[in-house]
Amino acid sequence: MSWLLDSVHSHVGFSVKHMMVATVRGQFKTYSGTVAIDPGDFTRSSFEGEVDVASVDTGNVDRDNHLRTGDFFDAANHPKITFKSTSIEAKGDAEYVVHGDLTIRGVTKPLTLDVTVTKVGEQPLRKAPAAGFDATATLKRSDFGLTKYLPNVADEVKIHVVTEAIEAKAFAAGPKPGK
Repeated sequence: MSWLLDSVHSHVGFSVKHMMVATVRGQFKTYSGTVAIDPGDFTRSSFEGEVDVASVDTGNVDRDNHLRTGDFFDAANHPKITFKSTSIEAKGDAEYVVHGDLTIRGVTKPLTLDVTVTKVGEQPLRKAPAAGFDATATLKRSDFGLTKYLPNVADEVKIHVVTEAIEAKAFAAGPKPGK
């Protein structure tokens, strides 16, 4: 069964230490994704997602513009960050480990996400099948060629993704997202 991310009720965020003093938090405001859920065995499900690099938002316009340059994401030449799952392992009750391939700046590396399934059931407003997931991961930006300002800007970046997915048929037919 195919599901689409409801971007109004989802979030793709990150955090990284700046000057090894403060933690800077940010998000990507434009993204999309699909989920193929096997309700009988979640480990046979799959995830794919895409982030628009130019939509980076840390709450500081100058920093966001710098992140879009070749010093960091190089949005002009690499406008998308992508993730595609390769396998899923059960970890515990509603807890899973999702393995996949993450591509940043044209470099693809394996990434492991810790995922909690928050709900699979009916979304009351749409009266449609919905699923919620929280996912976290930690990556090294240097693995993807983002080495500018190391070590003053930490190599380790924490990722946090919160998603609400709606069955594709219902997504197209139901009320507009945002309610």
